[in-house]
Amino acid sequence: MSGRSRVGFCLSDKKRKRMNLAAFSEMCAGQGVQVVEMDLGQPLAPQGPFDIIVHKLSDVIVESEHDQQSRHLLANFQSYVSAHPGTILLDPLPAMTRLLDRFASYRIMSQLHNSLRDWRICSPPYLAIHSPGDMSSTQQAMAKQDLSFPLICKTRVAHGSLSHEMSLIFSAASLPDVHPPCVLQGFVSHGAVLHKVFVVGDRHFCVERPSLKNFPSGPCDRKTIFFNSHEVSKPESSSHLTALDEQMPCLPPPSSEAMAALVQELRVQLGMALFGVDVIIDIRTHTLTAIDINIFPGYEGVPQFFSSLLDHIKKVLDQRHSTGLRSDSEHGATGFQHNT
Repeated sequence: MSGRSRVGFCLSDKKRKRMNLAAFSEMCAGQGVQVVEMDLGQPLAPQGPFDIIVHKLSDVIVESEHDQQSRHLLANFQSYVSAHPGTILLDPLPAMTRLLDRFASYRIMSQLHNSLRDWRICSPPYLAIHSPGDMSSTQQAMAKQDLSFPLICKTRVAHGSLSHEMSLIFSAASLPDVHPPCVLQGFVSHGAVLHKVFVVGDRHFCVERPSLKNFPSGPCDRKTIFFNSHEVSKPESSSHLTALDEQMPCLPPPSSEAMAALVQELRVQLGMALFGVDVIIDIRTHTLTAIDINIFPGYEGVPQFFSSLLDHIKKVLDQRHSTGLRSDSEHGATGFQHNT
């Protein structure tokens, strides 16, 4: 990396505060990198030029489907990116948009057992429910997908507070509790431990969190359990839903090599540098099981996040410099591809 680079950050107010962008800016300044907080509500060209734009436009992307102002903001951002091909985007908009749809991200996860069979990595079977229908057709579709009770029901849109509102369904009699569009995912007993994997470029970090306790497989007359996954998996969570039988043996930690293989495969499949994946370990088979993928997560519990993000930014800039390509801030469009 040569000279002083300009990195634009296009984040929501909530994300900016949670990330503590001011502290990150101070760190970058000492490394020859200027951080610019972008205002999507103002013309972007005068705010540039940018060597890299780091963004999380999930709110805008989701709301653009029904809100004209959000649609306008997204169109302006896309126009700026198209007009400045020398600016690198972390991460590509099409890749981020795909991950906002659990129907799409679960298709990706469902293929992991093919590419990572040697590591015994998989994801639970699932069923995408597009619209309300009769329960008999849903049960027939479940049988084809090898789905059995209990089931986790999740919203189709993987963003916003509603995306954390889930339910645990124990029998066909409770299927009317399902509200499409949504995903039904097979529940895997995993010893109430969730492994949150945070990816920053070619580095990743694993943090343990509480998770749902074990439930017997097969249908039962238990009523549907509604819960907020964010609340259940907080570091300090003491929910009754996470309380294990004291005689439950501890599961072995996930293999670091297997985790690395999973992250590498997802980086290839997603074409992204900033994402997270939620992993559990099946108490019966000890199989590593991916249950969700997250866009630009909070990185709570990862003290190395700032240094890792800065290292990745510098690496991306060095790679471009070594190829002889120039950014928009170095005068001139280059046709550099917007991926990481």
